[in-house]
Amino acid sequence: MFLQTVSILSALAATVSAHGYVDNATIGGAFYEGYQPYLDPYMSPIPSRIFRPVQGNGPVQDLTLIDLQCGGYTAGGISGSSPANLTAGPVAAGSEVSLRWTLWPDSHVGPVITYMARCANDNCTTYLPGTDAVWFKIQEAGRTGTTNVWGDTPLMTAGNSITYTIPSCLAAGSYIVRHEIIALHAAYTYPGAQFYPSCHQIKITGSGTSTGPASKVAIPGVYSGSDPGITYDAYQATTYTIPGPTLFTC
Repeated sequence: MFLQTVSILSALAATVSAHGYVDNATIGGAFYEGYQPYLDPYMSPIPSRIFRPVQGNGPVQDLTLIDLQCGGYTAGGISGSSPANLTAGPVAAGSEVSLRWTLWPDSHVGPVITYMARCANDNCTTYLPGTDAVWFKIQEAGRTGTTNVWGDTPLMTAGNSITYTIPSCLAAGSYIVRHEIIALHAAYTYPGAQFYPSCHQIKITGSGTSTGPASKVAIPGVYSGSDPGITYDAYQATTYTIPGPTLFTC
């Protein structure tokens, strides 16, 4: 019986560690623990976070679902797109943010992409973007030439992180940051690509006046299954086109 219990627990642990999620962030020198999908829902009270809930460590694969925005599992009744009750900061525009994922499997190669959206009424704790075109891309890392080095490669080594820089020209206020990995190990046909989105809330300061590019995108809506960066054979030595809009820079 003891061995059977150990076997079951080991199997569960293997399942939990199979993919990944953002475990924590360092923003303006402050440490913020990420939403813990296998702990937080079972705690009383549920811990306050700057990260919006995700359903677990598994992917989103339907490009039409709201789950693509910040995680979730609409079909299973688990909405991961609900607002978090805290907002990080204040932190100066132009600052670098570090996001540490759980250890990422080396088979799940793909790009890392980060978007931002200004929260309505300067309050992210009540804001749901829905399908409004409010998002703009601030960071992206794809494939290095035709090598096996990808945007998510650093995360395959324990302790490593991904960083993005808050655009220095952005107007002060509260923003949602949407950060994702697109795993391409089975993306040679559609819908093989796996999306792992994570959203956190951040308040920035500074004298900038920009609200991002004039043309923004909706999520879902930003990607199509026919995009060359979505349906792509990662096992071939071909150049890779990162999907989504043009990168916004100041």
